Parts: sequence; structure tokens; C-alpha cells
Amino acid sequence: MSIGWKLYGDGRTPPPGEVVRPDERLSWPRTAGIGAQHVVAMFGATFVFPVVMGLDPNLSIMMSGVATVLFLLIVGGRVPSYLGTSASFVGAVAAIRAAGGDTAAVTGAILVAGLVLAAVGLAIHYLGGEVIHLVFPPVVTGAVVMLIGFNLAPVVATVYWPQDQWVALATLCFAVLCTVLLRGFWARIAILLALVFGFALSWILDTLPKTGTITSVLPGQNLRDAAGKACPSEGPYCVATAFPHERLSFTGVKGADWFGFPDLHAPDFKTSAILLALPPVIALIAENTGHVKAVAAMTGDDLNPVLGRAITADGVGTALASAVGGSPTTTYAENIGVMAATRIYSTAAYYVAAAVAILFGLCPKFGALVAATPGGVLGGITVVLYGMIGLLGAKIWIENRVDFGDPVNLVPVAAAIILAIGNVTLDITDDFPLQGIALGTIAVLVGYHALNAVARGARGPDGSGGGVIAPKEKEIGGPVRPPATDAG
Repeated sequence: MSIGWKLYGDGRTPPPGEVVRPDERLSWPRTAGIGAQHVVAMFGATFVFPVVMGLDPNLSIMMSGVATVLFLLIVGGRVPSYLGTSASFVGAVAAIRAAGGDTAAVTGAILVAGLVLAAVGLAIHYLGGEVIHLVFPPVVTGAVVMLIGFNLAPVVATVYWPQDQWVALATLCFAVLCTVLLRGFWARIAILLALVFGFALSWILDTLPKTGTITSVLPGQNLRDAAGKACPSEGPYCVATAFPHERLSFTGVKGADWFGFPDLHAPDFKTSAILLALPPVIALIAENTGHVKAVAAMTGDDLNPVLGRAITADGVGTALASAVGGSPTTTYAENIGVMAATRIYSTAAYYVAAAVAILFGLCPKFGALVAATPGGVLGGITVVLYGMIGLLGAKIWIENRVDFGDPVNLVPVAAAIILAIGNVTLDITDDFPLQGIALGTIAVLVGYHALNAVARGARGPDGSGGGVIAPKEKEIGGPVRPPATDAG
């Protein structure tokens, strides 16, 4: 595709009822302004989720810009979208790290998942979108999205919240108030506003004489063995212990350079980690499908022919980002919301946003500032984020009118969610366990199709013979209105 845009009218904001199409643009100063809005919209989640997953936020933001450019080229400029950090892999990453996996194992698993997503996109492109609905009906997709979110509850309870419970609670309350009371653009950046609030509150409390330090456990720090001696790496006999410390430290920020390339690293491929990273692929298929349909509804274009290419592009972006140590990507509903509010669908604005993201990634001082986020602040934010990821699964069920009066729908979903939330482990062999998200995903996918086949046989070809026949479910993605928030 040759990169070029027609100037819309006189280059000014479109009047009511008119839109700027993907192949059009406003004047370059106005286009830059819209691009800046897209940067702010994607910014909060794009750097919060790498921090939560223990990945380099600088590298993740830079690669989100690269992935966005790649996405726009693959879809031929027909689907204006920004590829930010995906939240769907947070649970899988937490499980990989809990099993002893390092960052290389995490990114290797995500890279394979990205390639699988790209392959699914190619299959959809050549076979048609119906293949998604046959293999991943809404009841299955909603369950996978829900168990990915709710599986993360122990991470909040055991890692972030205990570090500073009162700051976590204050940040949580602020995030909830922003989400409910603010409107439009400000509501879409509620998590970013809560992050700024938490930073400011932590700094204020550090300066007060009676609240200057807290005593808490910081994962990976102050590692001690049973005898109280310092030891090099966390493990069953070497654990982090509580010690007094300030909430906020800018030591790393002061020592960081203003310009420099992020640290790149090669992935490592472990079968157990890869299995944990595959379930989020189902969530990304549903997410991308819904976003493409939302964009199609707003622009009035028929984007079904490029649905497979969009999913492939997201998979390629995820694989490319993780190949150098970055985080997984996905199309962002926050940026779709900006388009809905401005009626400007120009892909030129997304190229501007991608360029700004790449520049941010080349600033180590910015990355050090992000890495300084207090654990208590992350505790408050993750309560909201993880819960919202889980409830997006319920949103898929509601929009597609999934009938839970049918035991074929109810039973496998109920079992899968408990298996995932409880982190139940099934030891296939001594060194090959299925746990949590992976086990729950297999349970709902295999259970649904197996029970559906048995029920279909029992009912007979005419549908009679007992049981409750669920009404036909609609397409993944539901109504074609832009989502209010993003799972990614």
C-alpha cells in the first residue's frame, strides 16, 4: 500500500453528520493533535500492563508503535486501529512466572501465541469468518475471557495489595469515581488518572513524618533464607521478607539517560509456558472481531473481507514485539472511542501516534519513571482492571444471548471458571502440568463441544428427545457499537 491521504475539505474539523474517512486527513497540525489524543488514550494501559507482567515498559511502548504501523500496512489502511499492550496475557504471564519461568520464557510463549493468532487470521481470511463461530461460539469465548480476568485475583491479593493497602484502597476508590463521574475522553483515561493520583499520594505520604516509610514485602527484593542470610534468587528456600522502605523512589529515574535504545533480549521456548499462553488467543480473536465490527459500523464500510487480515496483523505484531522482549499487542477500544467522539477515522493520525510511541520508547528516563510505580498504586489499579477483564466475558454472553438454562452451556462453563480461579492443577506427567487458565480453557472448549455432540445425538435430527435447546447465538463481537473499555 502506498501511504498517502486526501485532504478533507479545507483541512478543518468536519461539520456535524460528516466524517473524515481512513484515506483522508485534516491539516497536518490538526492531524498531529488527533494523533496526540490517540497517544493519551492508549497510554495508560499500554505501559501499565507491561509493568504488571514484569516486562520492559519502554520496549513495549516502542514496539506498540512499530506493531501499529505494521498493522495498518497489512490491512491496507482500511481498519484504523492502534495496537497497544494486550491485557489478555496477564494471567498467563503470572502463571508462567509462578511456575519459575523467566522473562525469556514469557516472551517465547507469547511469540508462539502470536504466530498461532496469525495462522488463525489466515484461516479466517481464506475460509471465512464462520469458522470462528463453529470452533469458538460465544459461550466458549465469554468463558475464556472471564477466567483470564478472574484467575488474576490472587495476584492482587498476594503481590500488590499487601505492599501498601491504604494507598491501594485510595487509588481504587479514585479510579472508580473517575470511571463513574467523568464523561467522554476523561472517562476513557480513568486508569491513567488513577495512576497519577496514586503517584502523587505516595509522594505526599513519603514526605510526611509519620507516614514516611512502610514495612512490606516487595517481590524479588530483600531475599533471605531460613537463617536470615541474604540469597541471590527467589525460590522455595529463598523468599522476600518485609522491610521498611519508601513508597516512591526516583533513584532509577535520576540515573537514566534521556535517550537510548531499550534492552532487547531473545525469547526462550518452553512447552509448559507455551500451553499457558495459548488460551488468550481465543480472547484476542473475539476482541479483534468486535473491534473490526465496531469500526465498520462507524465508517459504514464493509470490513468483513479484511477481518482475517486484521487478526493476522495483530498476531504478527504480537510475535514481532515479543521476539525482542516486548509485550503482546491488541487493537484498542480506547482509540476506537476517540474516533467515535471525533468522527475522524484517518489512519494518518495513527501513524502520528505510532511515531510518538516509538520516541517514548527511546527515552530510558521515561521507562525508569514507569518502573518506579509503587506497588500499592498497582494494587488499586489492578483490582479494577482484572475485574473488568473478567466481566468482559459476561458482556459477550449478554450481547449474544447465551442461554444458561441449557446444561450444555452451563456445566462446562461452571467447571472451567472454578478450575481457573482456583488454579487447579492436573499433573499429566511429572514435568507436564495443566493448571489454571490452560486447564479451564481446555475444559470449557472440549466440554462444550463434547456435550453439544452428545446432546444433539440424544435429541435426534429433529431436535426432539429431551434437554433444552439453546436459541441460536449471534456472532462473536455482539452489537457493532464501540466498546466502553478494553480488555487489552
